[in-house]
Amino acid sequence: MIEVKKEGILLTKTDLEFENDGVLNPAVMREGDNVHLFYRAVRKGNHSSIGYCRLDGPLTVAERWAKPFMVPKFEYESHGVEDARMVKIDDLFYMTYTGYDGTNARGALATSKDLMHFEKQGIIVPPITYAQFVFLAESAGKVNENYYRNHKFYYQKADPDKKIMLWDKNVMFFPRKINGKLVFLHRIRPGIQIVSINSLKELNKEFWENYFLLLQEHIVLDPVYAHESSYIGGGCPPIETEHGWLLIYHGVKKTERGLVYSACAGLLDLNNPEKEIARLPYALFSPEYKWELKGDMNNVVFPTGTALFGSTLFIYYGAADSHIACASVSLSALLAELLTYTAKNEK
Repeated sequence: MIEVKKEGILLTKTDLEFENDGVLNPAVMREGDNVHLFYRAVRKGNHSSIGYCRLDGPLTVAERWAKPFMVPKFEYESHGVEDARMVKIDDLFYMTYTGYDGTNARGALATSKDLMHFEKQGIIVPPITYAQFVFLAESAGKVNENYYRNHKFYYQKADPDKKIMLWDKNVMFFPRKINGKLVFLHRIRPGIQIVSINSLKELNKEFWENYFLLLQEHIVLDPVYAHESSYIGGGCPPIETEHGWLLIYHGVKKTERGLVYSACAGLLDLNNPEKEIARLPYALFSPEYKWELKGDMNNVVFPTGTALFGSTLFIYYGAADSHIACASVSLSALLAELLTYTAKNEK
């Protein structure tokens, strides 16, 4: 098994109103020796904004804003801007995040040329209801029925008079165009799916209806192993390596003590990222310390960003939905371990 070092807690909540209930799940961007964290800041009542922190090197806090970096502005995010991820493609920074309106949680996008001033581009995931998705998924042929058997998740607490949109979260772009196209991952439970487009303008209702009629072709990863048996979802934006795109994602399993969230690792083909090359058959790391086991949501490590310093990959994650922590691993060792579990070598 691969050796992972837990570096400990980097940030915790403060008495400031916008982050007095928890900090978690940061988007991460390294520039030079600095690491920029755009983290989810939660105030009491479960309303989220994005906070900002700058690190010197991978672990030393050098600057932390006393006000939110980004706040809700539109109806689709009226209750929160949550769980951002970030990449830079050419000269543009892409920050994806979840917009939460109190009922629906859906992936949105903001872009920037300078990392400090972001322009919101709106929701980029399917503009359809869960009921419409069920109809399309059932028409799509051989698809894991867990994709359209989530009625309890969608309807148990909701106002039946409200339209319940399809929840589509954990949106993250690949950090460069692939075969000339923008490519991003997204998550409709229980797996991870992929989209390839020439322009964001393509993402209209007709595009998504056609997409779901061929849903099986767009599924990159579905749950396979015990530690991810309930569902999986995107974690950190893909990392380009000579062996493929390294994907650090999260896996969830149901246990007697509730759901347990772990960090997982897989490898996707460089030119055809729809193709899975390898996947660890065990969790990369799981909750083990008190600050990962007990919090606003128990038993959670939730990776959302990385920074590479030398040969060491630093993985930033939310711990028990209450803190921001970091783990580190040798990139070369992780890739070597993954390559022992390619499809032809797997038993």
